[in-house]
Amino acid sequence: MKITRVETFAVPPRWLFCRIETDDGLVGWGEPVVEGRAETVRTAVHELADQFLVGADPSRIEDLWQVMTKGSFYRGGPVLSSAVAGIDQALWDIAGKALGAPVHRLLGGPVRERARAYSWVGGDEPAAVRDQVAAQVEAGFTAVKMNASGRMSRLPTVSELDQVAARAEAAREVLGPGRDFAIDFHGRFSTAGAVRAVGVLEPYAPMFVEEPVLPEYTHLLGKVTDSTTLPVATGERLFSRSEVLPALRAGIAVLQPDLSHAGGISETRRIAALAETFDVAIAPHCPLGPLALAASLQLAFCTPNFLIQEQSIGIHYNKGAELLDYVADRSVFRFDEGHLLLPTAPGLGVEIDEKAVRAADGTAGSWHNPLWRHRDGAFAEW
Repeated sequence: MKITRVETFAVPPRWLFCRIETDDGLVGWGEPVVEGRAETVRTAVHELADQFLVGADPSRIEDLWQVMTKGSFYRGGPVLSSAVAGIDQALWDIAGKALGAPVHRLLGGPVRERARAYSWVGGDEPAAVRDQVAAQVEAGFTAVKMNASGRMSRLPTVSELDQVAARAEAAREVLGPGRDFAIDFHGRFSTAGAVRAVGVLEPYAPMFVEEPVLPEYTHLLGKVTDSTTLPVATGERLFSRSEVLPALRAGIAVLQPDLSHAGGISETRRIAALAETFDVAIAPHCPLGPLALAASLQLAFCTPNFLIQEQSIGIHYNKGAELLDYVADRSVFRFDEGHLLLPTAPGLGVEIDEKAVRAADGTAGSWHNPLWRHRDGAFAEW
C-alpha cells in the first residue's frame, strides 16, 4: 500500500482538513490547523507531502512521524507540529480502516465506555452566565467552561477581581456541588495578577483554572500552583513532550494537549504517558472540528489518566458552519448525560461528508483572532 495523493480543504468556520488517499482506495482524514494561520499550515502540509509522503507506505506511522519532525534542520513550532498532527491523524485513520478496528484498539483498547465532556459558556455578566450555564445543565452536561474575564489590567484592580468572583459565584449557584465548571484565564493576566485572581476563586472550587500565565512564562507557573489549592491546567500551546515537561515540573494538575497541534495521536499519546508519571490528568484541548474531536476521543478512550474532553458544538467561534455539518453520521457525537460514547467504527470512527467538505473548501474567508491590549497598552491574550 502506498500514498498516492494528499489534499487539504479550508472550510468554515476556521478549520483545515487533510485527506490522504492510497493506491488501494483507502482514505484517511485529519485536521491540521493553527487557528488564524490555516493557509500557512496548509502550505506546510503540502511541503511535507511532496517531500516525505507521496509514494510512502502509510502503515509506517512512527517512521513517517520521526522523518517529518526530525528530518529537517529547523524543528518544532506550532505550524510544523500542527501540519504533522493532521497528517498523523489521517495515517492512523488509514491504519484503523485497513485493519477494521478503531484507533483506540490499536493503541491497547478502551479503558472506559464513555468519556465525560464539557461545553463552553460565555456571558460577560453574572446574569448571562447563570442563563447559559442553566441551558447546558438542561442539555445534560455535568461540566462547563467559561472565561475568567474580558480584557484585564496586567495587575487587576479590586473591581476587576470582584467581576471574576461574581462570574464564578453565578456558575456555582446554578451548578450546585454536584457539577463542575472550569475557568480559562487565556494568559490574560501577569503572573502576579494570576495569583491574585486564583485567590478570589478559591471559595467557588472550580474543577481547574486554565492557562493562568502565557506559555512563554511556563518557568513562572510554579508561583501560581504554589499559591493555591485549586488544580491548575495548561498545555494547549505546548506542542511536544519537551515543552510540557517544565509545566509538569511546575506542579500542574491537568495537562491539555491539542491533538491537532501537538504532533497528532502519536505524540499526544506519549505526552499523556509522561503526564501519568507526574500524577497529572489529561483533558484534551479541542475547540476545533469533527476530525480533531474524533482523534481526541480515540486517545481519551485508551488513556488511563484522561479527565474530561473539550468539544466545540455550539461554541461561539463557530460562525458560518458547525461541527456536525461535515459529518455523514451525526450519531457518532451523540451525548449521553454529558458524556460521549465509545466509538466503534474503524479508524477515527467518523465518516466525513466529502461532498460537503469539497463544496465548502475556500469559503471560510480569513479568520484571525482579535488584537487585544491591556488597559496600559501592552499586548494581551484574546
